[in-house]
Amino acid sequence: MSQDFVALFKHWLAQQHKASHYCLLISADPDALAAALAMRKLLRQKVQCVDIRFVNTISRPDNLAMIRYLRIPAMQWRPEDAEHYSHFAMLDSQPTHNPAFAPYTYSLVVDHHPEDDIARFLRPDAYCLLRKGIGATSTILARLLKGTGQRPGPLLATALLYGIRTDTASFERSGGEEDLKAYHWLFKYANATILRRICRSEYLRDWLPLFARAFRSLKDCPGNGAHASLNEVKNADLLVSIADFFTKVHGLRWIAVSGVVEKKIVVIFRGDGARDVGQMAKQCFSSLGQGGGHRNLARAEFPLSQVPENVKPVEFVHQKLASYHVLRKTQIGG
Repeated sequence: MSQDFVALFKHWLAQQHKASHYCLLISADPDALAAALAMRKLLRQKVQCVDIRFVNTISRPDNLAMIRYLRIPAMQWRPEDAEHYSHFAMLDSQPTHNPAFAPYTYSLVVDHHPEDDIARFLRPDAYCLLRKGIGATSTILARLLKGTGQRPGPLLATALLYGIRTDTASFERSGGEEDLKAYHWLFKYANATILRRICRSEYLRDWLPLFARAFRSLKDCPGNGAHASLNEVKNADLLVSIADFFTKVHGLRWIAVSGVVEKKIVVIFRGDGARDVGQMAKQCFSSLGQGGGHRNLARAEFPLSQVPENVKPVEFVHQKLASYHVLRKTQIGG
């Protein structure tokens, strides 16, 4: 990671006005929550107000535990609150990633995902820091804290540590030297007891019957993969937790877990890197809605109305996954 970005950030930070009101807009997950908490610390020295607002529904147990134990002052975003802010910033995402982000222009974007075409969403004086080779946005924020001479307190250090841990899957899925350096630096300041509490908050008891449904629906796919379907679920967080669980199954190279969420089909992909599941999600489903991600994890979603009338959603998704592997086999010459 280039050293120059810290100097550029310090220059941008020095230009901020004391009267400014910042909204840190995120799609809440551990990495986004941790990065927003760190950016709040950096900005509060320079501006009047910094609020953390999330556009999604938080239901995953580890996210709820993280907010509770680390006292993260994050609240649900309401579009009618936009008039209260003079500036918007985004952490661990980009304005094209969610329709709720699109109405605003941003003074700051910090992310580790592949770069989208976001220039039209940026203010002329915006600072945009995109580092797709880094395993977590929390790593970037740890570098900004260290580079500006800020020492994280135990709660912030624990948050950033957990953000790196989740996005890299404890360095099994992604992450490199920069992530490892940040992890070691943060570990000195983190609260190990709270970290253990959060790490153990993975599942809700109400989810157990849905896990059983996923096990019963499991179908093999080419390339040592599998597809599980839950039909209708309240939110996609359950799909993510089940997909993460399946990554621990020996011999399973990739998994797709699908479900219907508010008249949308959501498909969560996880893999070991042997197959690029981000490319799989894009090729299978982007023409129907949205699809893409990293080599090891990805997501697709599209309207339920895209499924033909006489076809069940689970069958439709399975057909798309199977056709991808047939096409891929043809492209590589069998």
